[in-house]
Amino acid sequence: MSTPKKKQQIRREWILLAIIAVISLGVGARAPLFLSWRNALDTANDSAILLILVLGQMAVLLTRGVDLSVAANLALTGMFCALAGKAWPGISVPVLLAIAVVAGALLGAFNGWLITRFDLPSIVVTLGTMSLYRGSIFVASRGTWVNDQDIHPLIKGLPRETLLGLPVLLWFAALVFVLTVWLLRWRREGRELYAYGGNPSAALYAGIPVKRRLMMAYTLSGALAGLGGLLWVGRYSIAFPELASGYELTVIAACVIGGISIGGGVGTASGALLGVLFIGVINSALPVIHVSPFWQQAIAGFVILVSVVVNARSQRQAGRQILEHGSGAKSRPANLQEVAA
Repeated sequence: MSTPKKKQQIRREWILLAIIAVISLGVGARAPLFLSWRNALDTANDSAILLILVLGQMAVLLTRGVDLSVAANLALTGMFCALAGKAWPGISVPVLLAIAVVAGALLGAFNGWLITRFDLPSIVVTLGTMSLYRGSIFVASRGTWVNDQDIHPLIKGLPRETLLGLPVLLWFAALVFVLTVWLLRWRREGRELYAYGGNPSAALYAGIPVKRRLMMAYTLSGALAGLGGLLWVGRYSIAFPELASGYELTVIAACVIGGISIGGGVGTASGALLGVLFIGVINSALPVIHVSPFWQQAIAGFVILVSVVVNARSQRQAGRQILEHGSGAKSRPANLQEVAA
């Protein structure tokens, strides 16, 4: 991203952090228990799976795409893991993790293949695969639920373990966050995602392997959804066809609130983290102050609309600046760094 975009993103993130702090302090003044370490830990633990999914969705949004199948992917891989644990009592945690990540990655790669092979809009493809994956859960489970007593003890125990006093769920989320930062900031592949999302024509002109980067983005989103599926089933000790139904909207909302542009090329992992934290704080705060669940949905929807409007205005302003600055430029970009900037 260029320096103006970086400054704008940093300013947005500080404002969002300030809003989260104000909400937390305001609710804490009314209910001091809200500011306790235990509540903060519970909020973070509840948001860990969401953060994992958001970081995967972020890679897709950076390319001007969207993955609406993420929740269905989570549910299908979660069912795979639950059925595998039920069929093979001696299965180990590494094998379960491999099943979840590989299955999710294959489902995500299928999205990417359809989009790149047939040049189809991502919203249409992932809407179709969302239904396909949901239907596959019925086929795999024969329409039955895998309840608590049938969930493998290792699956249930994994998200409940602690390491250095913190839940393992937080460590999973932290690991995914660090790897995402590394990919987007220090790897050429990550910079190419920004370059393509910022200006697809220029990215093609610069020789970026667009199809490979799109495949990478959707495969990454699928792999993280698969990991989230295993952790979700373990945390809530149940797997059924409608698991996490509609959760893809929460994932996209967290991205948008965190400043990840649906127009592509703009967003940071720290912004995604703040978007998840905002939703986590809102979900924890509204019940504390006895807000009706109906109002909770309305407030969340209002926040999303405001975030979309702010992002749209920012993108229009950025577009005008680019046109004004480069309207007379006719030379080919010297390298990838110029395109990514």
